[in-house]
Amino acid sequence: MTTDHRAQVDELLADYRRSRDQLASVQRDLARISGSATSPDGSVTAVVDARGTLTDLELGDGAYRLRPAQLAQLIVRTTREAVARAAEGAYRTLSPVLPAGTDPEALVRGTADLRPEEIRPDDTEAFPSAEPKRRRPAVDDEDFEQREWLESDTTTPIRTRARRTR
Repeated sequence: MTTDHRAQVDELLADYRRSRDQLASVQRDLARISGSATSPDGSVTAVVDARGTLTDLELGDGAYRLRPAQLAQLIVRTTREAVARAAEGAYRTLSPVLPAGTDPEALVRGTADLRPEEIRPDDTEAFPSAEPKRRRPAVDDEDFEQREWLESDTTTPIRTRARRTR
């Protein structure tokens, strides 16, 4: 191999190593991203990781005064806000390292540059349909209007907290 070719190979290897180091750094930064949100009334706090996976959920005492459907909606809304914050962090982390014109938000969503019709399953047997979801029986929320949720005979309040496992 001539000296010129050897120098080119050495330069390519050096570029490759720099790219791998940068990728490793970005991956570490992405792994540290989380998003947190608290409901307006302060009764629900949700924490998610960079992928939007719920990693922590705290329910304050006020959450137990809500009807089950209201609490569920509040948890979902609060978690969505936490996911949006985590996605924002991922966007900021990815923006500087992507080629010009790349949409980091699309990468964070996991769709890259695919259009919705490209990722929607077609109606062929390649994507067999799942069983239809079974509906839960309707609950008459009126029966629960005056009920304090999870009242206990003891004086110690009941608290729920999902803990992160490692």
